[in-house]
Amino acid sequence: MTAVPASAKYLQCVPFAREVSGIDIRGNANTWWGQAAGRYDRGTTPAVGAVMAFKATSRMRVGHVAMVSRIVNDREVLLTHANWSRRGGIERDVRAIDVSPAGDWSQVRVWFAANHDLGTSVNPVQGFIYAHGAPAAEPAAPEPALPTMTIATSAPVSVATGIQLASAN
Repeated sequence: MTAVPASAKYLQCVPFAREVSGIDIRGNANTWWGQAAGRYDRGTTPAVGAVMAFKATSRMRVGHVAMVSRIVNDREVLLTHANWSRRGGIERDVRAIDVSPAGDWSQVRVWFAANHDLGTSVNPVQGFIYAHGAPAAEPAAPEPALPTMTIATSAPVSVATGIQLASAN
């Protein structure tokens, strides 16, 4: 793990997120989203190893960054981050729930140790920064293969996609 400068009194989220995600961005957490433009893929879909970039608020003046350590389902992930529940503390695999009305990960509630539950605040999120490219879109289910059919007829023949027709001559 990268050493924290001697002037830092507590471990902050930025150097920790940089170390665990491999995303080499510096500066306050609220600048990561803008700095990632053109350097890293960004989006609204969580992916393991991606960094969730929180917007700055009155309670989080410089924002927050946390790495997605696991996808639980389409509205819940586990985060690994520093300096959230306890100043300078590291938390691994804590719950974050998408509470945005549109289900777009623009608002989340995150586990807060003092509550032994999700925190009471709804936190605005800018999106996810991907260390190794954007997550692949869900592959479409393959079309079921149609069986090859031979139809004998003396009538004129037309061919339809997926079916072979032949005339009996």
